[in-house]
Amino acid sequence: MTQIIFEKSINGMTGVSLTEKEIIPDYLPQQFLRKVNPLLPQVSEIEAMRHFKELSDKNFCVESGLYPLGSCTMKYNPKVSEYLASSEGFTNLHPLQQDEDAQGALELMYRLQESLKKITGMDAMTLQGSAGAHGELCGMMIVKHYFKVNNQPQRTKVIIPDSAHGTNPASAGMCGFEVIKVNSNDKGQVDIEHLKSLFLDNKDRIAAVMMTNPNTLGLFEEKISDIANIAHENGALLYYDGANLNAIMGITTPRKMGFDIVHLNLHKTFAAPHGGGGPGAGPVGVAKYLQEFLPVPVISYDGEKYFRKYDLKNTIGKIKEFQGNFSVLVKAYVYILMKGDRLKQASEDAVLNANYLKEKLKKYYDLPYDTACMHEFVLSGNRQKAKGIHTLEIAKRLMDYKFHPPTVYFPLIVPEAMMIEPTETESKNRLDDFVCVMKEIAAEVDTNPQNILSAPHNTPVKRVDETNAARHLDLRYKE
Repeated sequence: MTQIIFEKSINGMTGVSLTEKEIIPDYLPQQFLRKVNPLLPQVSEIEAMRHFKELSDKNFCVESGLYPLGSCTMKYNPKVSEYLASSEGFTNLHPLQQDEDAQGALELMYRLQESLKKITGMDAMTLQGSAGAHGELCGMMIVKHYFKVNNQPQRTKVIIPDSAHGTNPASAGMCGFEVIKVNSNDKGQVDIEHLKSLFLDNKDRIAAVMMTNPNTLGLFEEKISDIANIAHENGALLYYDGANLNAIMGITTPRKMGFDIVHLNLHKTFAAPHGGGGPGAGPVGVAKYLQEFLPVPVISYDGEKYFRKYDLKNTIGKIKEFQGNFSVLVKAYVYILMKGDRLKQASEDAVLNANYLKEKLKKYYDLPYDTACMHEFVLSGNRQKAKGIHTLEIAKRLMDYKFHPPTVYFPLIVPEAMMIEPTETESKNRLDDFVCVMKEIAAEVDTNPQNILSAPHNTPVKRVDETNAARHLDLRYKE
């Protein structure tokens, strides 16, 4: 078992010493100076390096193997984006720098927002959002303020599909909206008749319909134009959750589908690492009639210089200090420049890979919606559950083969769900490896189920009592 670094500590051992002289920071007030030394591990530099390298080796990342998390687009990102984002001119620029001293950074942000406008079809964009959910919150704040300004405060409800990402109802709820669920039909898409009835039952009370397209089942909403018309004819706005933009770049745009507001996940689609909790970026694009509601400042250009514009008549104010997560914006712009019109190919390859896996695996696992998918698809482990093996056990067994498990038990409308997104960056050979392992696990359900029930066997952390772990969290080291 790996020791924590304090357990490797040897009294008197030191790593790097910058000076033998005692440093007396006499410019600091006495009340801010330590009276005792901090409790730090006493290890040599090489032991510290070995310790953190060991921890790194135990971690699974997209460089380790396939990471098919559905609806999360965990794809390999070119390291040139990381390299350029660490350029001295970007990293040493203070966010409070005057506009005239930050023209390069402002130009980059302006060009990025113009690129995102073209990709989404929207008329105006803010780059402030620091994550997808943060972008959602911004979008719903715009919706709320829009109806307040237009003297329609009675619009207090938001319609969200039963297959939606959990952040959708959360973002709407945080803005004070009541969430109404619209059902999916037998094709896994929005039930149009149910949607119509919800508008009929809540006349003049619906503020927006929040949707993902393709939806979380990986299926394109065939009736999206009808949905947009229903929403707009009833005075509501249509909101686009951009989590699945990786399926449609260069093929179509949210605006063409009829959406009024869209948030993007730059840390999913545009070359910023998604794992580890961030940092992320969640720009929000809007149609022209909503641009006055964007948070300030927005990045503008007068033909001579780039500047931060604050005088938007109906702005919702700031949603993030400074200009959001600037390094993520740099990475996204680099990615877009590198790809250019090949962004369309990225989406096409993602769709091709997902359909390839779906067709290869549907013989061995249940496929609730047997139709062409977009960039992801959802299997069900119901067949295996009937034999005593749940989806969670299948996910844990996958870890033994150095594959990260797919998203499981989501979307909620599919029992024993396995939501798989291979992304465009995986080769056919790697996809075939995944298919082979999934077939082996399906066979093992019949031949050696106990081996699955006791998995994983080859990971740093083996099988744990998850219920006990959740109820009795132990997150703090105690001597």
